[in-house]
Amino acid sequence: MSEKPCLKKTSIGGQALIEGVMMRGPYTSAMAIRKPDGTIAVETWKTGASGWYSKVPIIRGVVNLVSSLATGYKCLMKSAEISGTELEEEPSKFEQWLEKHLGDKVTWLFNAVVSILSVIIAVGLFMLLPAAIVKFIGNAFQAPDFALTVVEGLLKIVIFILYLFAVTRLKDIQRVFQYHGAEHKTIACYEAGDELIPENAKDYTRFHPRCGTSFLLIVLVISILVFSVVTWSSLWMRVLLKLALLPVVVGLAYEVIRFAGRHDNPFTRAISAPGLWLQRLTTFEPDESQLEVAIAAMQPCIPADGKDEYGS
Repeated sequence: MSEKPCLKKTSIGGQALIEGVMMRGPYTSAMAIRKPDGTIAVETWKTGASGWYSKVPIIRGVVNLVSSLATGYKCLMKSAEISGTELEEEPSKFEQWLEKHLGDKVTWLFNAVVSILSVIIAVGLFMLLPAAIVKFIGNAFQAPDFALTVVEGLLKIVIFILYLFAVTRLKDIQRVFQYHGAEHKTIACYEAGDELIPENAKDYTRFHPRCGTSFLLIVLVISILVFSVVTWSSLWMRVLLKLALLPVVVGLAYEVIRFAGRHDNPFTRAISAPGLWLQRLTTFEPDESQLEVAIAAMQPCIPADGKDEYGS
């Protein structure tokens, strides 16, 4: 991996897709997908003007997360279509029935069901299950509330790591994680001031402090502090209060990872270290064809004046 110094701190960030990468720049966003015929399809769109919230700490983190999730999900679905993944399997009789009776509404219904199930699973796995286990422990050993909150937070981190490890066993996900590595290498190559070509990008690290994996880990750590004020008297009341405080946790985590992404010193390196380690599970070494796709997504996002939010 390259030891060349970082010459600039860019605000450009991205997301791995199915056979592709999406990049979001300060003015322009783009997605690049490898098509079945081997060519690269590139789509660009305006990132959108920042509102008043972009200057308000905490709030900007929540708004940016919601926006990123919506854009990322849309790009993920579109990447499956462009890459030809949706055509690999013959639709089942049930899918054919839905297509016949619902037409264009099938996609909307599918997306809605997936979104609802994802929220239910996330709440159950990372809120209800840890809280229930720790509540049982608290009743058995009469531990103080803060100790229970710490144990609950550590349990969430363990569940998160085990979940990531299980996901890495899936072959299709491994390829997505290779594109995740390609995204990080491309950004690192750009930040070092090197020419954006696969031959250069392959020598850079696949770990980046502003990664979503690091963000989620920081969310879990900050939640230990924020949720320490939430009552343990009622399991359901605790879950509801944690849901209400979740925007605060997300906003604080965004500020932490934003600060770590803009500065390089012993303090920020210490903050970033656990997330960078965890990226060993969510980023794999890409090949040059995948780096080519990531670079194709990156290039339209680079401001013409060479400036962005973090530097020039």
